[in-house]
Amino acid sequence: MLAHRGMTRAPRVLVMGAGTGAANNLIAGLRGALPGLAAVGVHDDPFVLRKSDADRNYLLAPGAADIRELVAVVARERVQLVIPSSDAEVTRLSRHRRRFGPRVFLPAAAVVDRCQDKYALAAFLDRHGVPVPASFPVTSLDALDGIGEKLAWAPRLWCRVREGSRSLGAAPVTDAAQARAWIEHWGAVREIRPDAFMVAEFLPGRDFFCQSLWAHGRLVLVKTCERVSYFGGENSPSGGSSLYALAKTVREPAVVDVSLRAIRALARRPHGTFSVDLRENVAGVPCVTEINAGRLVMGMTTIAAIGAHNLAAAYVRVARGERLAIAEPYDCPPDYYIVRDVDAPPGVFHADEILAPLLRPDV
Repeated sequence: MLAHRGMTRAPRVLVMGAGTGAANNLIAGLRGALPGLAAVGVHDDPFVLRKSDADRNYLLAPGAADIRELVAVVARERVQLVIPSSDAEVTRLSRHRRRFGPRVFLPAAAVVDRCQDKYALAAFLDRHGVPVPASFPVTSLDALDGIGEKLAWAPRLWCRVREGSRSLGAAPVTDAAQARAWIEHWGAVREIRPDAFMVAEFLPGRDFFCQSLWAHGRLVLVKTCERVSYFGGENSPSGGSSLYALAKTVREPAVVDVSLRAIRALARRPHGTFSVDLRENVAGVPCVTEINAGRLVMGMTTIAAIGAHNLAAAYVRVARGERLAIAEPYDCPPDYYIVRDVDAPPGVFHADEILAPLLRPDV
């Protein structure tokens, strides 16, 4: 049962990163759930902005370095909520949150900052008893031999850049020598220093993400999904990516339990939205690999409408001060498949529908 009070007028929202898949998916989902919604888009790239599905669009200065432009658009368009669509935008809004007041819906600044560094996050969660992969910072190339010895029990290792998105600089390696060669390659072609990397145990199991919505310490809504296949997976050393091509909704209480423990370790009174990435270790335990705090990740915007409650719409309503009392926050009916491809709208199908309407050749 859902009880609510507060919001009356149709919302006016500003979506950052307008024209990207994440922003357009979010706008489409919100329009379907919140009739009358007005969307304003902003981006600093005119080519991307031309693809925006927002009602009105504003081109920001290159690099979007001047926060005053964003503040001016918010005032001019009478925007009630500013929605980021990337971690960089979350960080920017968080650092200037006083300029926007109640028009941003973000976790505490310290929480946002901690989630930017994947090694620092893993170390923090490990100290609080949350399952994470065994992880070590790369302080220098010379430190890799020692890290390899500490992880000698792991058949494979995972080498990645500590900050950034879309598996930046990530690859499986078998030993310190391969990790050194990988890091040296990135240093040569991308000028990324060795101390920007971390090395962790490789997690071989199922790949999940869990998106949750919170209001002043109260869990409002949570959904879970499993990545099945990936964009460009066949072209990457790992065979995977953070961008799924095929995913399915799942009910996995262990995934929710670990995710909520991680979020409550980060914040005494969680507020805003959190997306937790998890992968199973050799024992089948879901381990947190990263947390995107303060935004609805692109993969979840399509899934948000599956179930009794639309997570994206709930995000806007809670952000505008409406109190949603959902009796069962874990709202994720299983076996819905999400199929995505480049330059095509995503498709959502229940398992029972996948083969039923298809014709087979008579041979």
